[in-house]
Amino acid sequence: MIEVQTLAKTLTIPSQLTLDRQPPTLILGGGFTGLFTALHLSHQHYKIPTILIDRSSRFIFKSLPYEFLSDELNTKYICPRYDTLLHESGIEFIQDMIQSIDLQQRQVQLASGLHYNYGNLVLSLGSVAAYFDVEGAEEYTLPFRTTEDAVALAKQLRNCLQRAIHTQKPQQQALLTVAIVGAGRTGIELAATLADLLPNWYAALGSNVADIRVVVIQREQEILKGDSDSLQQTAQTALRERKVPVEVLLATEAIAVRRNTVVMKRNNHIEQLSAATIIWTTGSAIDPLISTLSIPEAHHDRQGRLKLTNALQLLDFPEVFAGGDCTVMEQYPATSQVAYQQGATIAHNLQALAEGHSLLPAEIGLRENLMKLGLEEGRS
Repeated sequence: MIEVQTLAKTLTIPSQLTLDRQPPTLILGGGFTGLFTALHLSHQHYKIPTILIDRSSRFIFKSLPYEFLSDELNTKYICPRYDTLLHESGIEFIQDMIQSIDLQQRQVQLASGLHYNYGNLVLSLGSVAAYFDVEGAEEYTLPFRTTEDAVALAKQLRNCLQRAIHTQKPQQQALLTVAIVGAGRTGIELAATLADLLPNWYAALGSNVADIRVVVIQREQEILKGDSDSLQQTAQTALRERKVPVEVLLATEAIAVRRNTVVMKRNNHIEQLSAATIIWTTGSAIDPLISTLSIPEAHHDRQGRLKLTNALQLLDFPEVFAGGDCTVMEQYPATSQVAYQQGATIAHNLQALAEGHSLLPAEIGLRENLMKLGLEEGRS
């Protein structure tokens, strides 16, 4: 978070721009890869006109919606505006939806009707929620990927607490139950935050915080699959130590979602959990635009993500670079720290192309990821 703002504050306008007729470099998507590509290009005094396009007006620190939900951080730190971050950078920002990408014609069509031909393209389209064909999941669950999602969730939770005060049991219990489907990092961090936050909110209403339930539903036999055993153990301990202990249902599959109900398969039995708030945090899929690209199937992985050269170019289109969730680097996880380092590599290689120099392979350094396991509490 500090790094992106520090980089943005020290931007300078490129000393010279090329002729207007030169096709620009387009950056599609303002996630970590896209934004850091733009910021580094500005620092390098990249002379080719560059345009960053994103559907949102703000950059989202996807690891920080918890702080937004709990008011621990100011909005300007969690979701700064692109026009502020790119002020006097020489990078043009356009807020628009990307309608289509034609790699052969080197053209991008926007929903507004604008279209651009490009010299180089950077794909940083990120991912979308995946519901795995679970009946009712998309209709009856809340996502938790953006600050807008955090606002909607906070409104839902406060509404449920208010209604619970005036509701008799057993209907009251559903209003006070939060079900979180998925025990990856997002699900576990969210569960820990809510298990501290909801008791604070409910106590302020003069009610019994012991009635609140936070339940995590996990299909696998463990939480935080793929993380170290020590982090899994640390997280399990933290979940038990919250103001309201988090209940974790392992080896439990959500097979359907109905209004205020999760239908689960557990120990070969069908069970139902009544919850007025159901949050979907399990799984992601590539942006649908990626599947429309004219790229051989062999150059996607099984999840549809793009395979790249070691310089982060598409295998069939060397003028196109890519990074973030829509790509695959087999030795690295799809995390923000990998994505912003990809942005630095892409910016370097775009500059190298412009100056006729050799490209460099991506070199990614991994640091421990900090997890938020309750209010004002982080673990790694």
